[in-house]
Amino acid sequence: MHAFEWLIGLLLGAMLLSALARRLGVPYPTFLALGGIGIAFLPDAPNWTLEPSLALALFVAPVLLDAAFDTSLRDLRDNWLPVTMLVLAAVGITTAAVAVVAHRMVPAMPWPAAIALGAIVAPPDAAAATAILRSVKLPYRLLKILEGESLLNDASALLIYRVAVGAAMASSLSVTHLAPILAYAIAGSLIAGFVLAKLSMLLTARIEDVPTAIVMQFAGTFLVWIAAEQLQLSAILTIVVYAITIARSAPARTPARLRVPSFAVWETVVFLLNVMAFVLIGMQLRPIWAGLEASDRQNYVLVAAAVLATVIFVRIVWVTSYTTLLIAAMERLGWRPRRAAMGRPSVRGAFLISWCGMRGIVTLATAFALPEAFPYRDLILLTAFSVVLGTLVIQGLTLRPLIAWFALDDGDPVGHEVGRARRAAFHAALDAIDGNTTPEAELLRLEYRQLLDRAENNPDGLTSSELPADPLRRQAIAAARRVLFEMRESGEIGDDAFHLLEAEFDWAELSAA
Repeated sequence: MHAFEWLIGLLLGAMLLSALARRLGVPYPTFLALGGIGIAFLPDAPNWTLEPSLALALFVAPVLLDAAFDTSLRDLRDNWLPVTMLVLAAVGITTAAVAVVAHRMVPAMPWPAAIALGAIVAPPDAAAATAILRSVKLPYRLLKILEGESLLNDASALLIYRVAVGAAMASSLSVTHLAPILAYAIAGSLIAGFVLAKLSMLLTARIEDVPTAIVMQFAGTFLVWIAAEQLQLSAILTIVVYAITIARSAPARTPARLRVPSFAVWETVVFLLNVMAFVLIGMQLRPIWAGLEASDRQNYVLVAAAVLATVIFVRIVWVTSYTTLLIAAMERLGWRPRRAAMGRPSVRGAFLISWCGMRGIVTLATAFALPEAFPYRDLILLTAFSVVLGTLVIQGLTLRPLIAWFALDDGDPVGHEVGRARRAAFHAALDAIDGNTTPEAELLRLEYRQLLDRAENNPDGLTSSELPADPLRRQAIAAARRVLFEMRESGEIGDDAFHLLEAEFDWAELSAA
């Protein structure tokens, strides 16, 4: 009962901290982590330690699936180069730099242990990035790059981590042994994610009960994660492929009466999981600090501070250097964007991307997952916590003022796509009832023409509108939906615009029930 009372108290306190963060205009994960630290040192506070496999499955899997479900493949293709540079190059360079710093400051630390530390702190966390990016206003292109990075960089870092831990415990590192492991993990995860998504859609196609459908969605997410772990695959990469595959097919076959409550439940649960994850992050300081020898604490704090500075500095140097070279190459060869909405890379935009390097639950969970006999495990735990807390506080609290100071404006490309798609959808709705001479059809045509006039007068898509209802109107809504699917498949609109209009049509369809 004591633990239950603390849990309720933590939830209520976290809600208050989240509300305060929104009022002050700062990302709530930072406040929650600081609140967790305060709670950890209260008398009689619970000594809850993260269980690594449970933390990753419970806190990361649903958040990752929710983010991947909304990911636009078109935007990933448009920004594949910067995303790849972050997912592979930035993670690799950060891992190497941290390993060098740690080994230089603690010469007795074996190289595999130093590399494992680098892999633990290298990737910005999907949960932290999602929670913070949704509370600030970034230009569309920068947002898509960061979303793509947050989906995939944990996978690359955890592959390095797995190999380094194995090498540290076995005292050897064989390239001939490493290559098959990486090939199996990457190829197997891609195949497993796709196959499991198709199987999930086949098994849930006939479910019409809303609570059952929602429970199956969450159960399926956890089962996919567990299956990937059991098969020694990358659970993160498997979940991402699983979610993206479902997102391309599910909207066309899911009725609005299932989708609307499902999205509402997912939004609430993901927020709740984020809240608990960041509070638990703060609460880990006491068990980590208590596990250190008094004689080691000062030196370990210095190492943690150096690693934190390295993590931030290396990301800034890499991203700004890469972008500067890219801008120079574009000026020399000519700037030819695939779409105008992509915008032009800039040094200010690159610095914003480099500053969005908040670490989170994945970093802490992987640190706790180290075997008890792992070399310098206590130092790695303290360093991982310091990097998570330091990035959440230093970067999280300064991100919004930095965005306001840079004043980057991309002209709201999503709004333009929404306006264009809305006009096309209304035209399709009118065409669907063309030829029907009943009085109801005449009234409906009048209503749709009014909606179309409003859409034509708001080309930026800034004015929300609803489609009316009744059986004839449902026919028109279905025609409008088909146009949306076609525009998304052709790449004329991205998933952000698609989901905004999908929600409009969902509510119109529900009102017609």
